[in-house]
Amino acid sequence: MKKKDIIFIIGLSIFMGVLWIAGELVMGLWIAVVPVVRLIWRIGIVAAALIISLWHAMLEDQPEKKSAKELKYERKTQKKKKD
Repeated sequence: MKKKDIIFIIGLSIFMGVLWIAGELVMGLWIAVVPVVRLIWRIGIVAAALIISLWHAMLEDQPEKKSAKELKYERKTQKKKKD
């Protein structure tokens, strides 16, 4: 696991925690809701965090793009092989 993956996971966890607490405060202080709504809110936050985490993992699994120098080197070596 790379450092940027760990930073992403920690950042996502903190963001979702703050979002969950903010939602609980809004539901507790300003909006009167039934307990089922709070349960749905918790499940929604966890599901959103999992979806975002999986999406990020799928993006990271794609092969990284090669730099311009690597592409130039490959073109030169392919020309030599053809000759």
